[in-house]
Amino acid sequence: MMESEKKSIFEEGQILLFDKPLYWTSFDLVNKVRIMIRSALGIKKIKVGHAGTLDPLATGLMVICTGKATKMVNNLIGLDKEYIATIFLGKTTPSFDLETPIDAVFPTDHITKELVEATLRKFLGKNEQMPPSHSAKSIDGKRAYEYARKGIDKELKPSVIEIFDIELLDYNFPEIKIRVHCGKGTYIRSLARDIGLALESGAYLSSLVRTSSGPYKLEDAFNLEDFEFFLTQTKQS
Repeated sequence: MMESEKKSIFEEGQILLFDKPLYWTSFDLVNKVRIMIRSALGIKKIKVGHAGTLDPLATGLMVICTGKATKMVNNLIGLDKEYIATIFLGKTTPSFDLETPIDAVFPTDHITKELVEATLRKFLGKNEQMPPSHSAKSIDGKRAYEYARKGIDKELKPSVIEIFDIELLDYNFPEIKIRVHCGKGTYIRSLARDIGLALESGAYLSSLVRTSSGPYKLEDAFNLEDFEFFLTQTKQS
């Protein structure tokens, strides 16, 4: 495909799948993709947006739209998601993950694999969930994490989320690995916190990978090196 043809396709609108690197923000990835497309194809200006954020400490699938396809972002955000989450039992952090240091230690002697499996089943269906204070939730025009990082307490309201399926993949105490298929608006960090509470202990999210969003799969996603090669080959053809 010629460069001019590819340029037209990106401008008309493309849905691109990416594996977000660890420590990158969602904005970092969107900005990088925009720069790569503009540089490789000589496009002065192009709209690029994402259909659902991922925390910096998470990796995995991000759906990115270009050109006129950015009009589809709101619909794509509403797709159900699947994650692989590793949760550390017996300790908590203020952010519910490793962004902040451990702030409390809880008993774990009573926890067994069987108890974990039974507890996970309690989360199936619709439940109210409190978003993390260190999240991108909007409060008074700012992100919740902006207040949290300054030590400012802001009241967050619970929202109704839905867990379609939840499965224990590995029990390697004090860590467990689970697969979660959930609806929009679900915070896996909050789920980790809630699992700890339900176990009459504590827990935090130690790693997270998004594996799918609706019909889109991580296995079909670009990494940045592959995308750069794709664009370069297009430019040379």
